[in-house]
Amino acid sequence: QVQLVESGGGLVQPGGSLRLSCAASGSISSINTMAWYRQAPGKQRELVASITPGGGTNYADSVKGRFTISRDNAKNAVYLQMNSLKPEDTAVYYCNADIREFVFRYRTTNYWGQGTQVTVSP
Repeated sequence: QVQLVESGGGLVQPGGSLRLSCAASGSISSINTMAWYRQAPGKQRELVASITPGGGTNYADSVKGRFTISRDNAKNAVYLQMNSLKPEDTAVYYCNADIREFVFRYRTTNYWGQGTQVTVSP
C-alpha cells in the first residue's frame, strides 16, 4: 500500500514563507504527475500547482510568482515553497500523486495525503 505523508504546515504572518514537503512510500514502481491542492473552509478543493516527472510545472493564477513546486524523483518527494503568503492562502494543503505500483499486477492509482494546515494571520 502506498502512503503520502505531508509536513511543513503551520502558522505564519502575512508576507512570510513556508515550505511543504510530501514523501511517498510503499510498493512504488514510478510516480507520474505530483501536485498540491488546497481547500479553504466552505470552499471546494482547488489545484495549487503540479509537476511532471520531467519537471514541467503548472500553477494556479493566484499563486504564480509566489509559490514554487519541485520534486526529488530519487526520494519520491514533492515540495511547495510558498513565499509572500497572504491570508487568502489559509487552507488545508493536500499532496496528490499518480503512482504506478505493483500489487499482483502493475496499476496506476491516484493517491492523496492526509493534509496539512497552513494559516496566514497577523
